[in-house]
Amino acid sequence: MTHTDSEVVDIDFFKQNGYVDLGQVFTGDELDRFVTMYDQDRTENGPFWRAISFDGHQSINCEMLISSPEMDEIIRHPKLIEPIESIMEGPSCLAEACLRYMEPYEGEQVEGWHRDRAHMQDRPYRCGYIHMMLYLSDVHEGTHCFSISPEPYDAPILEREEQLEQRGIVNLHGPAGTAILFNLSVLHTATVRPTEHERKSVQIYYGHRGGPVLSHFTTIPTSLWLEHPDPEVRNFYSLMNNPSRKYAQAFGYTVPGDL
Repeated sequence: MTHTDSEVVDIDFFKQNGYVDLGQVFTGDELDRFVTMYDQDRTENGPFWRAISFDGHQSINCEMLISSPEMDEIIRHPKLIEPIESIMEGPSCLAEACLRYMEPYEGEQVEGWHRDRAHMQDRPYRCGYIHMMLYLSDVHEGTHCFSISPEPYDAPILEREEQLEQRGIVNLHGPAGTAILFNLSVLHTATVRPTEHERKSVQIYYGHRGGPVLSHFTTIPTSLWLEHPDPEVRNFYSLMNNPSRKYAQAFGYTVPGDL
């Protein structure tokens, strides 16, 4: 594992492992503001949060741009966009945006190894989408964490058990403000540990512009894809999934591509 400067990504490491740890990208007042935004969303926007996986001890809000539009500041932050677009070798767009919360847990350790999508062979390093994991609480051996099984971009793609046996597991820890980028086609999991600590994270998925829709969980407001004065922002939010189209149509907007 390697740490990089917040605005320079170690592409060679990413190529050989399928992920890169950017280190503590956010600190001080900026980190405090992001944690406050996150906490306010959980406190004030409960209906947007739903329980998922592992007996419901993990909850998620994938409508963060609706419940807390100011989260756009995190999604398009230069300290994240610059290394992401260096890896992607071109402009990115939003594919999904979620806030996640993992509460204290008393059971046995749980891992759910998976790949979110098949590798995209026609994209740099077989990476169709980059998943950005931002810790907003300290993550260490005594907490839940993100784990990945390293995979070189030019090596054979192995089945789960063979991948874990041959290439092993890396548990990624770091203080609040740590950001990790990974190819979501590489085998990974949330490692659920017995712990008294909570884990707070922001998890953003970035795709290539003009690429396919990744998911239908995040609604993109018209204020970003249609009405924003900056064309670059409109292009970044241009990957329209079905809910974004349906909500826009319901409020009388014409969506590009509609008849």
